Amino acid sequence: MRTVHLLRKYDPAQWGGTETAIQRLFAGLREQGVESVVYCPRLKQKPEKDPLAAQGHLVKRFRAFLPVAGISAQRRRQIISVGGNLMSLDLLPRLSREENISIVHSHALGRIGGIGRLAARLRQVPLVVTIHGGLLDLPPQMKKEFNTPIGGWEWGKVFGLFLRSRRLLLDADAIVTCNENEARLLREQYPGKRVAVQPHGVPLQIYQEDKREHALAAFPRIRGRQVLLSMGRIDPVKNQGWLIEQAPAIFQRHPQAMLVLAGACTDEQYGETLRQSIRALGIEDRVLLTGGLPPNDARLIGLLQEAEVLLLPSKSETFGLVVLEAWATGTMVVSTRTSGACTLVRDGQNGWLFDLDHPGTFHQALGQALSRSDAARNVLRHGGDEVHTRYNLTALAGRMKILYEELIEEKNAIRHPARRRHECVDTH
Repeated sequence: MRTVHLLRKYDPAQWGGTETAIQRLFAGLREQGVESVVYCPRLKQKPEKDPLAAQGHLVKRFRAFLPVAGISAQRRRQIISVGGNLMSLDLLPRLSREENISIVHSHALGRIGGIGRLAARLRQVPLVVTIHGGLLDLPPQMKKEFNTPIGGWEWGKVFGLFLRSRRLLLDADAIVTCNENEARLLREQYPGKRVAVQPHGVPLQIYQEDKREHALAAFPRIRGRQVLLSMGRIDPVKNQGWLIEQAPAIFQRHPQAMLVLAGACTDEQYGETLRQSIRALGIEDRVLLTGGLPPNDARLIGLLQEAEVLLLPSKSETFGLVVLEAWATGTMVVSTRTSGACTLVRDGQNGWLFDLDHPGTFHQALGQALSRSDAARNVLRHGGDEVHTRYNLTALAGRMKILYEELIEEKNAIRHPARRRHECVDTH
């Protein structure tokens, strides 16, 4: 089976949870005998390292552009960095020439997803669409922000009309999400549509080997500190600014604590605002920004192992892969009540949840996590049990392969109804 995967962004220098989830899906599919071919936009400079290509996956880059005029270069970079609604003129011809396609699997909505829709129809193969960042299951403020015009003159709307991008989910043979609440909302909006819930998995073996010394060598400032780790791209959705606001109270309550923010910056203005806040509060020696770290990097795993607690202050998380990674390394989790986190974390049982509007709930949860009490140790044990029993990569990829096989069989039955009727007669 040969599957084409469409990504609207793949920049190893800005690696995040979506890229990690896709990488692990490909690894699991390979074990199931499924070949994954990646189509993604070209970068201005060839990346020094390409984790997907290094693992033997075929990565093909197409020309893409943001069809918006009248915006600054910084604004354009920011939109592209979070996977803006790009357009490509050469993707469709290239997909038309790609040999032996069994499935088109789009990890993008918008125009890139629309091109995938058209390619699947022309090739008469199933179309699967995965929603990574949330679509219907978003906080009201984020929905408002997503619907706010990006500025400038968006002259690319004609492409969306031609590609019928708005029909992407309606015409997909299956929609995949990692979030049960998102799936419920999708089923309500698209009655009769096949919607599958596919959680992300964790390769547990890479988290078992002790990597702490790699982290201590790379970031010596953390030695002897209570590391409070926040993992994720530096972006308003990930909400690291809220943690900085709480930092003085954190350090007053926990004198040995150090806040570590690990992730590439995908919003330059937000990143600069974050650094200004750190300087204004005079806490430069208590906050560490590591920058982006490659997937499965020994320094990143070591940080997770060294951390006392993983802090997840996000405004929205469709799933929360970092929760599983923390559990795999034996690190406790304190998270906002996002839809994804609430799917994974049971408050006071395998982690703690708090409300952004009530900082007291955060400080109470953090205090419990750092208490080293029997209750805290039980919470940690339950988190480890959860990731070991429910999020095996091979089993999850097997579920995806079964979905592919069923869709291919259904598509073949539609294309060859006479053959299908003959097979049914033979079985009787």
